[in-house]
Amino acid sequence: MAKIEQGNGLDLRSGTDKLTDNGKGSSYVSDPEVNGVPGATQVDKYGFTGGAQQHTGKFAEEIPIEVLRQREAKWLEMLNSWDKWMAKKHKKVKERCQKGIPPSLRGRAWLYLTGGKVRREQNQGKFQELDSQPGDPKWIDIIERDLHRQFPFHEMFAARGGHGQQDLLRVLKAYTLHRPEEGYCQAQAPIAAVLLMHMPAEDAFWVLVQICEKYLPGYYSTGLEAIQLDGEILYALLRWVSPVAHRHLKKHKLEPILYMTEWYMCAFSRTLPWASVLRVWDMFLCEGVKILFRVGLVLLKCMLGSQEKLKACQGLYETMELLRAIQPQYMQEVFLVHEIIELVVSEKDIEKEHHAQLQRWKETHGDLHCKSPPRMHGAKAIMTAEPPSRQDLRQRPTIIVESPLAPKTVGEREEDTKESGKTEAEKQKKTIPLPQETVIPYHPPTDPSPPLKHLTVQGSKESLSSAEHDTYL
Repeated sequence: MAKIEQGNGLDLRSGTDKLTDNGKGSSYVSDPEVNGVPGATQVDKYGFTGGAQQHTGKFAEEIPIEVLRQREAKWLEMLNSWDKWMAKKHKKVKERCQKGIPPSLRGRAWLYLTGGKVRREQNQGKFQELDSQPGDPKWIDIIERDLHRQFPFHEMFAARGGHGQQDLLRVLKAYTLHRPEEGYCQAQAPIAAVLLMHMPAEDAFWVLVQICEKYLPGYYSTGLEAIQLDGEILYALLRWVSPVAHRHLKKHKLEPILYMTEWYMCAFSRTLPWASVLRVWDMFLCEGVKILFRVGLVLLKCMLGSQEKLKACQGLYETMELLRAIQPQYMQEVFLVHEIIELVVSEKDIEKEHHAQLQRWKETHGDLHCKSPPRMHGAKAIMTAEPPSRQDLRQRPTIIVESPLAPKTVGEREEDTKESGKTEAEKQKKTIPLPQETVIPYHPPTDPSPPLKHLTVQGSKESLSSAEHDTYL
């Protein structure tokens, strides 16, 4: 096994200004000017500036607007009766996640899929309580050093001290207070940043909690034993998916932890083009960690799965370079999603290999230092383990859209008749009561970026240098 550095594998070489005392901005109404991005700067549909995600557009699937509206209506229907759909029509929910969640509802869907909505409702005021505390200075200092690295080409995170960075600090600080025994791991920052692109800070916090506790338990604990175990599971599964790739990695003694750590710990948010990231996350938050295994297996098979492809990488160094720069055609949204769905690797296969690798670990390393809770395989397992009440699932805000073409009841027709007989002055006297719940729509989803090497951030006070790398080991 590769040697693991202490401190959750954090690279502490960068400095930053303090954000602790800044005001708490709300990240779901993103203003490029406020965040330090000039108003004239071109921003793509995901919120990235300066063409940082141009390679995404060419490989992104374009959904006709009428199809998108139909999907939105279906998702609204599901979210209004979430418990019934998950109990009786989970297969349909899974299929709709595989097709891609509509951008306008992605944040809310992720909140429901992960069980973050239920955790939030059952812990009213908890995030505000954590948010008001100063936090451990040790963790605050480390988190602040990492803030400027998280998707610096995105309009939310481009400027030091902008609303995005402020909310990112709040979410990560709250997690260190929620799980003081675990603290902060560098790889949690991009996960939290992706969530903040789709939802308010409180929701992002609870979804982060669910990902860390239910989907990837033990991934962010000191020692990173869970990620090492999953690396061995990936390597073992590769033997059946692509024997050629498996033999090549074995021949050059290329340990999984050397190439899959960032993939898994960041849920591919720092690896894939943005359109593909979103589709992978839609499936991952529905079906669980098996999606990360499938993505990893597909990429390894595509890059190393034939003798012809291996001609370009005759040694360990060449192979590592190849896996750090996956060819774009293999990360293309439609191709990748199709390969993920078609790959026959089940939860049962993963669990069987997990037990085998766990036994092997005990024989070579002894008992695990971090006893992680059982891993939940997706949204259905989470809901089954902790059945929510209807009150927990009630949507806030509640959005009711009435069709002007809907048939009116007898009472409504009588009311219309009375109204038509009134003078204009009488009609104007009638006051319209304000709704009890103010509708605050989520900001249109905007989404993250490619590897952050050798890039200069326009509009930010600091740029990324080639000497500054994220290390998760």
